[in-house]
Amino acid sequence: MTTLAPRHVRQNGGWRPWLFALPALGVYLVFLVYPAVSSLWFSFTDWDGLSPAYNLVGLDNYARLLSDPVVLTAGRNNLLWSVVTIVVPVTLGLALALLLNGKVRGKPVLRLIFYAPGVLPLVSIASIWGWLYNPEHGAINSFLQLIGLDGLAQPWLGQDSTALWAVMVPAVWLRTGFPMLLYLAALQGIPEQLYEAARVDGASRWAQFRHVTMPGLRPAHYIVLALSLIDSFKVFDLVYAMTYGGPGTATQVMGTWMYANVFQYYQTGYGTAIAVVITLVAIAVGIPYVRSQTRERAV
Repeated sequence: MTTLAPRHVRQNGGWRPWLFALPALGVYLVFLVYPAVSSLWFSFTDWDGLSPAYNLVGLDNYARLLSDPVVLTAGRNNLLWSVVTIVVPVTLGLALALLLNGKVRGKPVLRLIFYAPGVLPLVSIASIWGWLYNPEHGAINSFLQLIGLDGLAQPWLGQDSTALWAVMVPAVWLRTGFPMLLYLAALQGIPEQLYEAARVDGASRWAQFRHVTMPGLRPAHYIVLALSLIDSFKVFDLVYAMTYGGPGTATQVMGTWMYANVFQYYQTGYGTAIAVVITLVAIAVGIPYVRSQTRERAV
């Protein structure tokens, strides 16, 4: 007599699909779930990252976040970074997409030029711009001196008033190509008949942009803004490679302050608490995008 499997197992193809999924599930559990749960656990301890012993401190690390002046500075820098590195690249990316969607010669070359910074290693980008900003031999100060604007030459990365803005310039440079490509793909998906109907009705170029182009770009807006927001809150590598969070705390962001506490000050418990906060903010930012996409697909 053969034993019949449960009905839901038979309907879903038996156990074989789950066997194929086990390797991917194992990788997911080992390299994502386990580190995430471990980080959450250590955020409630005073572990230094080296010794085998540690003590549970409850919510002390999270309470410390509220009174840490560096966290306040890093949070303010993160907010400013998010605004600038989202608004400027998205605006430039949309403008470039509109330009390249028209009758322009050399479109493939221009696309490559504008998108190329986004695929370069961030360490190399930091090195390039660090050389450009060099106060003595950098190209920027040398050019200013060449055209007689010596008074504008300054240590861009070495003073509080300009350091964060100087780091945001390469961030804008490398982040413009991604929204450009997404917007360009979305523009090419808008039916030409809509523009023809608008022109027949006497709509101006601005009216066509408002009532045809922008509504057609709505899905691209969701993707660009959601990914840009998440990426801006996770910023670390470019800032760390260019300034290490300095001078002082002028360019300190949450990611660099987390790194400093874990690997420089050996306060792993406090550093992982900062990491948990960064993760929660990124998840909170991504939820509206996921919900909007779910609603659109359900319609």
